[in-house]
Amino acid sequence: MGVIIAPSMLSANFGKLDEQVEMINNSSADWFHLDIMDGVFVPNISYGFPVIKAIAKKAKKPMDAHLMIVDPDRYFDNFKDLGVEYLSVHYEACIHLHRSIQRIKSLGMKAGVALNPHTPAHMLYEILPQADFVVIMSVNPGFGGQSFIENTYRKLKKVKEIIREYSSDSLIEVDGGVNDSNAPLLIESGADILVTGNSVFGAADPLKAINNLKGI
Repeated sequence: MGVIIAPSMLSANFGKLDEQVEMINNSSADWFHLDIMDGVFVPNISYGFPVIKAIAKKAKKPMDAHLMIVDPDRYFDNFKDLGVEYLSVHYEACIHLHRSIQRIKSLGMKAGVALNPHTPAHMLYEILPQADFVVIMSVNPGFGGQSFIENTYRKLKKVKEIIREYSSDSLIEVDGGVNDSNAPLLIESGADILVTGNSVFGAADPLKAINNLKGI
């Protein structure tokens, strides 16, 4: 299986949301990435269920929702009802992380654990056997367009080692500052899923930008 490309709708033009969704539908991208922020866990607010519902109505590819919110368990049923297939919660936001992961999976969604840049990879040891995928933040969460954190490569390699230690099928997703310049080394370091925002939606030719990433 080649690398999975998941354009982040946070970088889309919301004044032309239908067009942006159709662009992703017609591209070689694999997933829609949804960044959900509450202004508490991260210093920004993104969008809520009405926007997700509008995206879901047109989306022909899986939706991958990344919850950067406190007490995310309250909303798992809502995301399931909207058709989200991949749902990730932050290690730093969940008091009972095993319970949260089990609940997501019980609803029929794939469960992911996200780590902030400052959270060491070894914090995954106790939860990784239950997780379907891991989200490694390569920027500090809360805003689009941030500079990529170079230590991400080393962290990816450590996560990959843990996955191999458990003989796990967990995938590694990288979120933040991904572009066609750093994508080859990210993939070499262990990334299976690349979340990309400005490098796609800010490109002169978004379809070509996606193709370039997909072809790496």
